[in-house]
Amino acid sequence: MARASIAALGGVLAISISSCGIGAGDVPSAVTLTVTQEFGAHAVRSSGPLKLAGQETVMRMLTRNYTVGTRYGGGFVQSIDGHAGGEEAGQRVDWFFYVNGVEATKGAAATDVHAGDHVWWDRHDWSQAESVPAVVGSFPEPFLNGYGGKRYPVRIECASVAGSACKTVTARLRHAGVPAAIAALGGGSEPEVLRVLVGPWRSVTSDPGAQSLKDGPGTSGVYVRFAPDGSTLALLDPHGQTVRTLSAGAGLVAATRVAEGAPVWVLTGTDEAGVQRAAQAFQTSTLANHFALALAPQGAVPVPVVAP
Repeated sequence: MARASIAALGGVLAISISSCGIGAGDVPSAVTLTVTQEFGAHAVRSSGPLKLAGQETVMRMLTRNYTVGTRYGGGFVQSIDGHAGGEEAGQRVDWFFYVNGVEATKGAAATDVHAGDHVWWDRHDWSQAESVPAVVGSFPEPFLNGYGGKRYPVRIECASVAGSACKTVTARLRHAGVPAAIAALGGGSEPEVLRVLVGPWRSVTSDPGAQSLKDGPGTSGVYVRFAPDGSTLALLDPHGQTVRTLSAGAGLVAATRVAEGAPVWVLTGTDEAGVQRAAQAFQTSTLANHFALALAPQGAVPVPVVAP
């Protein structure tokens, strides 16, 4: 995990490789770099096409493209383009980075960039969640290229294998070039399998991969809380406070991770209509640069809910 502080800026950015660099080894292809603030709500904009070199690390790639301040001997990011970590409005804020939607377990200088990687830096309040182990905003990663240079098998587990939500999720992955097995919920977790759970909250809540969501962002990194019976979905702000509660027809697309296992994605809802909304949102155009996404009958709501 790499951290560093910063102030506010607007927009969302993803820049793709369009120039060659120098250095030992081949330049990794099809790499993107995203730099945002406040859980993806605002972007730090780049000055031009992404610059890369051979045998790139996450730190070197960042410093080639932004003005970066470091600490601890250059191993951790303190600031990007003058936006620094520390304390803001009485809360702790820092930089964190994700590779293919998975929070880094090593420093940026020790993390290599592989072909197809989507590297995402975000500066945010971590007072409620010291770790956000996985995010959805790099879809179709990590399904397409895995993480750490390794692809993982994918399994879709559905409350109703024959249902339209399960079929939609399967079709979206196959369209992205990701083969996936399909099974009923309850097959058990496997740390080397990327699993996608599809079903109402009452059906998925007992799965080990979804249970951490019951404990709030401090455990799962997902800023929501379902009612015990799954009938309502509370959306939280970065301070862990409920700012909106959804009921009938509410859906959620979120990802989390247990220990060092593969991430588990949860496409769920208060009822079947909510699950269907989550399945329909399972695509790049809807999920891009969101940590997690709630779906109300009136539209999508990124979570945590950040003030405009």
